[in-house]
Amino acid sequence: MKRRRILATVAMLAAGTGLVACSSDEGGSDASNCTNTITKQNVPVVTMWGWYPNTQLVVDNFNKQHDDVQVCWTNVGQGSDEYDKFQTAISAGTGAPDVIMVEADRIPTFQIQGALVDIKQYGFDAVKANYGEGAWKDVSVGDKVYGVPVDGGPVAMIYRKDIFDKYKITPPKTWAEYEQAAQKVKDAGGPLFGDLGANVSALTMALQIQKGASPFTYDPAQPKAIGVKLNDQASKDVLDYWGGLAKKGLVGTQDQFTPEYISGVINGNYATYISAAWAPGYLTGAGVGKGQDTGKFAVAPLPQWDPANPVQVNWGGSAFSVTKQAKKPELAAKVAYGLYADKESLTDGWTNQIIFPLNLTALKDPAFVDLKVAFFNGQQANKEVYLPAAEAYKGVAYAPFGQYYLDAMTKQVSEIIKGSVTGSQAADRLQEDVAKYAKEQGFTVQ
Repeated sequence: MKRRRILATVAMLAAGTGLVACSSDEGGSDASNCTNTITKQNVPVVTMWGWYPNTQLVVDNFNKQHDDVQVCWTNVGQGSDEYDKFQTAISAGTGAPDVIMVEADRIPTFQIQGALVDIKQYGFDAVKANYGEGAWKDVSVGDKVYGVPVDGGPVAMIYRKDIFDKYKITPPKTWAEYEQAAQKVKDAGGPLFGDLGANVSALTMALQIQKGASPFTYDPAQPKAIGVKLNDQASKDVLDYWGGLAKKGLVGTQDQFTPEYISGVINGNYATYISAAWAPGYLTGAGVGKGQDTGKFAVAPLPQWDPANPVQVNWGGSAFSVTKQAKKPELAAKVAYGLYADKESLTDGWTNQIIFPLNLTALKDPAFVDLKVAFFNGQQANKEVYLPAAEAYKGVAYAPFGQYYLDAMTKQVSEIIKGSVTGSQAADRLQEDVAKYAKEQGFTVQ
């Protein structure tokens, strides 16, 4: 499941304000209507689409701090709704904003169409140090940069401390220990240890990458060639591992982010929840940790395959990209670099929204580092778990047809859950499916 769906309800609140007139159209596309009010007149305007709940505050902060450019923000919908409108504008050659919020894994989809600008030429060196290596990798295609990181999702293991205490379980440091602990709890008549959800393909991909998989390799210098490697041994090992846990009845097979799954989390039907740093905010919003389960959650680092060579992974993340339709791309890049870059906006983001910021101004803020997270009963989760994971994350090369791949993964994991295929067989079928699709799109598969 995409994190944009998780944010859907709160994001709609940000779109509730009325439209008002903007000033000039010097900065980009149609700036005749804005969700925000622009108070500084007769300066260039950069249009921007975005959906975050606190975008209003972020835009207002930027506009207050700049006399040479103003941002005209419009919420045209979240995730797929926005992408559909952007795709229409790409096809028409007009109608796109100057700056657009996109999820990192969608950047190659638009980049290959020539719809995004390489912003490396517009002040990248001045802001490069504000983000880590993995953050920049996720918004890059080859050696070119097509977005400014906003947030991410370092993956960890949320767990029920009450269940661990009851069955005398300590947080497993390896996946072998995870399975052993799951078996111990089951043998003692306890709950499921975790969940294999078919609808969290991006997480499944991340877990395969942790094992050593490299699903895609793509070089924009050879735009019609792509490496597709979905049935290597690492990918098969991970699918076999989780399929085996499910077959043994050690983990559930419920789609995640459903009322049934959340009810199970609240009721203690699962001992662990493998998810990203934004999960505590999502779970809190869904009612977890507010009733009978208050104070019962903790978080530990993601179990490793080889603890001597730990690998950290990410699930989710967005960026601000400059579109090819921007009339003044350098000015648009200034906006992309400047949004969500001031301390007030960043602080509001991690204190009031369900995001994990990637700007090092926030990540190095003692208030963020030392935060005692209420959801985790006062545990300093950032310092102990999420920050080390974010710092060690190296980034991923995404495919230009990432959504097809994730949908295809969902189908194959569903078959694993049904018991009709093994994890290895599912990986082979996935390779065949996605490679065929890539060829149909005109790629040479390597």
